[in-house]
Amino acid sequence: MKILMVGNGGREHALLWKLKQDAPSAEFFATRPNPGMASLATPLDLAPDDINGLTSWAESNDPTLTVIGPEIPLALGLGDAFRKRSLPVFGPTAAAARIESSKAFAKELMVRVDVPTAAHRTFTRWPAAKSYISDVGGPLVVKASGLAAGKGVIVCPSTEEALDAARAMLTNDSFGKAGSEIVVEEFMEGEELSVFGVTDGRNVVLLIPSQDYKRIGEDDIGPNTGGMGSYSPVPLVTSEMIDEVRDRIFLPVLDGLESAATPFRGLLYAGLMITGEGLKVIEFNCRFGDPETQAVIPLMASSLLDLMLPVARGGSIEGSTCEWQESTALNTVLASEGYPGSYEREKEISVPAELLDREGLLIFHAGTREEGGRLLTNGGRVLSVVGIGKDLEQARDRSLAGADEIEFEGKTLRRDIGWRAFASRARATRS
Repeated sequence: MKILMVGNGGREHALLWKLKQDAPSAEFFATRPNPGMASLATPLDLAPDDINGLTSWAESNDPTLTVIGPEIPLALGLGDAFRKRSLPVFGPTAAAARIESSKAFAKELMVRVDVPTAAHRTFTRWPAAKSYISDVGGPLVVKASGLAAGKGVIVCPSTEEALDAARAMLTNDSFGKAGSEIVVEEFMEGEELSVFGVTDGRNVVLLIPSQDYKRIGEDDIGPNTGGMGSYSPVPLVTSEMIDEVRDRIFLPVLDGLESAATPFRGLLYAGLMITGEGLKVIEFNCRFGDPETQAVIPLMASSLLDLMLPVARGGSIEGSTCEWQESTALNTVLASEGYPGSYEREKEISVPAELLDREGLLIFHAGTREEGGRLLTNGGRVLSVVGIGKDLEQARDRSLAGADEIEFEGKTLRRDIGWRAFASRARATRS
């Protein structure tokens, strides 16, 4: 068995780690793997978005499974190129991936199939956006419709801040092409929830929910990032809520995509808000989320490979289920100073050897590279430090202890990942 992992971030490291457990005798390959992935797979000197190079390699090497991790190769049609050549691939077509690559498309789809989401309007011209924002007033959320590495969402408490954000996107190209079309939507209050669904286009197996923390600063302040941490499972989620997510959100969207002749096969991610009016969709992604994957996947007791293979081969997962450990995982992301803005690279990283074998601790690489035997920073989000424990407290303690022992200049982290769950528990105890 040959398995190709496309991508080289923390998400891909976690997926590769899990698939290696599921199929220890398989031969693994990865596109320009980070140092953490390099020991698990044979490196391919191909960029994750090199469509021609990857399809040519796959035609020559006939992998049993290719897993496409990042959104950009999916939006560019890597899944289409593999399917055209009858190569098993886990990831949707470019047309189906528009559910992430175009927030405007996703909103139109949700309205069409009656999936609950925030009230919104879409704009491509500044005067129309200005008029609408001025009339409606803040708080609002302004989103670049295209792909912006998780940073194209700006929460605007005031009308003026919303005007500034929309103006920057539509007239100053603050997010380039991704911001040439924007979505302006109502601000929703509540707790966020991330739910992954492995789907063959009709059937879906939901993974355990997680909660991520997008703001750079503790107490959820500062600009949005790709994600500064996550934990799973989420205590407030009930089985009834999961049934609602499946029946009210995932299945109607999958039906809508199939009816539009763009069936979705792969991993559909729903970012949700638990509001006073019930569950509402914030966004959809066409792939596993990062940093949630690093918290969810380590808790999976059954085989991920057994879910991915039938989807990749065009088969059905009807009747499939997942089994989970009775544990909790918490992921603390270590980032470069200045992220999500400009930051310096090439800072030497010190990871004590003892951490690599410590019970209840996993370290997934993201923005790292190796040179001359030294581990160096090579991105905004550098490492995910995942603590696994019998409860959230133990998982947090193990994650933070590991994070504190890793050193590099400018190391930035949030020490309050999971604070909503801890706050809810404290309120319950007082009452």
